Amino acid sequence: MSDRKFLPVKSDVVFRMFFADERNEAFLISFLKSVLRLPEEDYNKIEIADPHLLPEHIGDKFAIIDVKLHTKSRKVIHIEIQLRVTSELRERIVFYGSKLITEQLSSAGQYDEIQKVISIIITNDKLITDGEGYHHRFVFYDSEACVEFTDIIEIHTLELCKLPYGTDGTELYDWAKFIAAETEEELNMVAERNAQVKGAVVKLRELSADERARDMYERREKAQRDIYSLQKQSRAEGKAEGKAEEREIWQGVVADKDAEIAQLRTQLELRGNLIN
Repeated sequence: MSDRKFLPVKSDVVFRMFFADERNEAFLISFLKSVLRLPEEDYNKIEIADPHLLPEHIGDKFAIIDVKLHTKSRKVIHIEIQLRVTSELRERIVFYGSKLITEQLSSAGQYDEIQKVISIIITNDKLITDGEGYHHRFVFYDSEACVEFTDIIEIHTLELCKLPYGTDGTELYDWAKFIAAETEEELNMVAERNAQVKGAVVKLRELSADERARDMYERREKAQRDIYSLQKQSRAEGKAEGKAEEREIWQGVVADKDAEIAQLRTQLELRGNLIN
């Protein structure tokens, strides 16, 4: 059991448990508003889609737990946390965004029915090497003519490692510091500065006090460490036989993840009702 008093939001499973909880919708909307340029009415209804687990090439990289949303106008928002930046990450982000586009077309679908797909990629490592800003927005754009072709696919990157020590006065900075926080002092500082984030800190501490939530986090971390160690050993020995072992490691971690999260929410709701 970790001595950490709170679960780190930059863990993908904790991020999902926190922001994909309907009771925390106000925090989710506040975070989205700090990142995106969407019409205000889009936030009037945010629908959290079924939990997504991306197991493709599980033998080559960590399984990915993400958050998929629909806005009132049915725009698709995909949020993913990647603590380690891999060499193929950019290509996979584009591929998955394209997949979310093609999923919208039925056999009789029309191109003008396609809704915008927005990816928010949160990394702990440096992803964009050409700039020091911690937030970037990418669309199809002619850099010479300074003309945007389309924003049907929009990619936002949020690099936690680039956050400056002092606030830049934006809501995005406060939410990024909340996600990146590793100490109680960092949480308290951002809570004192932002009332909305202060409420999120209270909810995070409630989640962190739940033994089942902590167990899910610990098992996720152990699986990632085990797979990273196995991959490192396989590379060192020039072997490719590690994939079956990696799948076995994940079997007990991700198979019942979504059911566990649902049960955990029910448990927390019951506890809240008893307190009230």
